[in-house]
Amino acid sequence: MTFSELIRSEKPVLVDFSAEWCGPCKMLAPVLEDVKSRVGENATIFKLDVDRNPAIASSFNVMAVPTLIIFQKGKPVWRRSGVLSAVELTRTLETFMTPAAV
Repeated sequence: MTFSELIRSEKPVLVDFSAEWCGPCKMLAPVLEDVKSRVGENATIFKLDVDRNPAIASSFNVMAVPTLIIFQKGKPVWRRSGVLSAVELTRTLETFMTPAAV
């Protein structure tokens, strides 16, 4: 499945643009695991290494890592750089979920 196919979902897709060498990116990993356990199948969460996928990162003007972007139906609907709490990230994702899913 290609990146564009992954982000075309009806449900929100949270992409963590990160890098292996990035300290804050490593701090974000357990936060994302916590968020995934909270939202379950109602959202998709995955990491994208900017060093291995520079064209994708560039196409979304990702200049710093970690940058989190929520996509819905192929379009970016929310974006933030830096580390967020699991509670804040979960609340943000829930605003893009269908009411029946929340």
